[in-house]
Amino acid sequence: MKAFSSLAVRAVAGEAGGDPRRWPFTMAPVAQLHRDGLELSELTILVGENGTGKSTIIEAIAIAYGLSPEGGSKIIRRSERPTESPLHEHIRLERGLSRSRWGYFLRAETMHGLLTYLEENPSRHRPETRYHERSHGQAFNELLAAKLDHLTGQGGFLVMDEPEAGLSFLSQVALANQLAQLRDCAVQVLLATHSPILAATPGARIIELDEDGFHSRTWDELMNVALYRRFLADPGYFGLE
Repeated sequence: MKAFSSLAVRAVAGEAGGDPRRWPFTMAPVAQLHRDGLELSELTILVGENGTGKSTIIEAIAIAYGLSPEGGSKIIRRSERPTESPLHEHIRLERGLSRSRWGYFLRAETMHGLLTYLEENPSRHRPETRYHERSHGQAFNELLAAKLDHLTGQGGFLVMDEPEAGLSFLSQVALANQLAQLRDCAVQVLLATHSPILAATPGARIIELDEDGFHSRTWDELMNVALYRRFLADPGYFGLE
């Protein structure tokens, strides 16, 4: 990675502290991040099974950047029930030379609360969309479109945790295309997903997390892709008869 990268965040490094005998450092990918660090690209996608630490890592990086752990921007500060791990206290973000310090965190598990907050605290510049009158997927798409409009020509750091929740196949394809186009807007994206569709976003650096740590992969090498292919070829193989 170039020392004078124009990215908002060019790398994540571990800091002193963190008990390796306690969660989340007992997860191999988290321990590896804390020990070896992780370089980020314009679009970095984390893929892995439940419990491998994707959301924990994504959340820690978002908090270290100054974003709300429950989703939103640096301005939004709300907490329904704090559940974040202490990992953000033991990492350091190596910043690039991006002129923008704007960022936004979208995460599936707290989306309802974020949408409620936005409706109750509308922007001074424009009326807020009545998100709860939309389906989950429609609300997500409209919120994302609003934030991407804000980012255009400005740049920044977009962090997304499992954004595929509630999105149809075609909506996921549309999102993947949007993510690929963000490079032209100087927007850096960090994404955690189970979706092989989002993992196929052109130009992405894919990191697969498993019980041994994390590893750079091509799309064809992903276990998730292999499992989807196997299922589509023969659902009965997984006991669905």
